[in-house]
Amino acid sequence: MVEIRALILAIDRDDDFGQKAGVEGPVIGREACIDAALKLSLADPEDSDANVAYAAVKLHDELRESGEFEDVQVALITGHPKVGVKSDLELARQLEEVLKAFPADGVITVTDGAEDEQIFPIITSKVPIISSHRVVVKQSEGIETTYYIIYRYLKEILSDPEVAKVVLGIPGMILLLYGIARLIGVWYPESVKIISATITGTILLFIGGYFFTKGFRFNIRETVAKQFVFVISLIAGMLIIGGGAINAYFRLEEYSLELIGSYPGTPLLAMLIYINALNSSLILGIAVMITGKVIQSYLRKDHHIWYYASTLLMMPAMWVTIDLTTRYAMAILTLSDIEVFTKLLVALIDVGIAVMAGIYLRGKVRGWERVEAGAGS
Repeated sequence: MVEIRALILAIDRDDDFGQKAGVEGPVIGREACIDAALKLSLADPEDSDANVAYAAVKLHDELRESGEFEDVQVALITGHPKVGVKSDLELARQLEEVLKAFPADGVITVTDGAEDEQIFPIITSKVPIISSHRVVVKQSEGIETTYYIIYRYLKEILSDPEVAKVVLGIPGMILLLYGIARLIGVWYPESVKIISATITGTILLFIGGYFFTKGFRFNIRETVAKQFVFVISLIAGMLIIGGGAINAYFRLEEYSLELIGSYPGTPLLAMLIYINALNSSLILGIAVMITGKVIQSYLRKDHHIWYYASTLLMMPAMWVTIDLTTRYAMAILTLSDIEVFTKLLVALIDVGIAVMAGIYLRGKVRGWERVEAGAGS
């Protein structure tokens, strides 16, 4: 005989005993457990929790008869219909009551599936588990476990908004857009290819945008709320660049006549002329974006303002660099031209002013709050 006081513990995590038969846990003792199982069997003959209680009583009788342990007792604890933290807290409370009435040295658990076994860590935090028995009544053990996994997965999807967006939201959006495309295709069969390309592009745009924002932890709502000035300047800068790109495209031949006195003869030459024509709009758009960042940093007392201000002051040097590079690539200028020397000197002076201004501002804003990008900005 092993000198251990063993507790045979039947577990009903979702409180079927209380909900269906009006049995309040904990239930301690052989006769009380049989009575509770009988009430549940009459209330719902198909519920496997009643068989768990019967199996616990049977195991209790067998161990008493064998005399394997010093003392044996059987008990039933019930949780709460809302399975989770609430039910587990209730099970822990009832287990403490049982251990006060019968201070066991070890526990033998009796369950009907994987869901009830989730509380094993709670039990082991109070008393060791000697053994575990699973009762299989209405279906096989594999089906019970599979059902529990699917149930938990679906429950997580429905309860977690972020998971639901990916698992249900994105497929739902794809089906919705394709459904609209099919309907439009029926009404306008001549435009099926255009509709298909539009729908496919829209789907890829939404999915790519969602994965991009999640991958880089970019919260659009939070960003707009905290960096409103910068967002406005970003949009304005992009519009300026976009407008300049379109203008340069439609006026490419005019720019070509001004620069080289003829139309571009090769794609490479056309690309260089296009970049040169886009130069002013590109630099102006970037400057508008950086200006918004400077204003945002000033309003928020961000010490990085010296860096943004220096970058803004370097924009003229950037314009000169692009202009000279594209003109030199088109063989319009040579390194010995006075224009090249003059513009390079202006660019170097601009860079020097930007560096000195940055050093000066860095000292001035040393005591400002450090707002890190992506966290507090």
